[in-house]
Amino acid sequence: MRQTFRNLILISVFFFSFQSVIHARNGQVIKVLSFDEFEPMLYLETDSVYVVNFWATWCAPCVREIPAFEKLNEVYESKKVKVLLVSLDFPNQLESRVIPFVSDMNVQSEVILLDERNPNRWIPLVSEEWTGAIPATVIYSKDFRGFYQREFHFEELEALIQQLIN
Repeated sequence: MRQTFRNLILISVFFFSFQSVIHARNGQVIKVLSFDEFEPMLYLETDSVYVVNFWATWCAPCVREIPAFEKLNEVYESKKVKVLLVSLDFPNQLESRVIPFVSDMNVQSEVILLDERNPNRWIPLVSEEWTGAIPATVIYSKDFRGFYQREFHFEELEALIQQLIN
């Protein structure tokens, strides 16, 4: 009986873990996380600078700025700058929109899809300043936290990052 229960738990853990990780055609892994699973990523206390961008495939300014975040990821990866792209697309659009977008754009930054149905609960937990509009970006380190509800260009991102890594 105990072995059967243990096997059932292992199968359940495997099933739910399998459901939460999807591979895009470019080999990119896209995790599907609840806000509670994602929230610790907003408060890591390491020697890195974290750039967390909230976006969606249906948001034109979001799509325009993705190359800036990708360039930031490429240029500053060796300088302990971590870029995380948080898709706010609906979970049922993962395979039809998010994966093709990530693959077509050859996104190399870490991508997750936030599977959370009640934005009024989690948006103020990201920032009290956030109205819910996207694109939105949190940039933080041990000694700095900034929230930006606007579209970025690479030069603007680089200027912010340069201040934090020097």
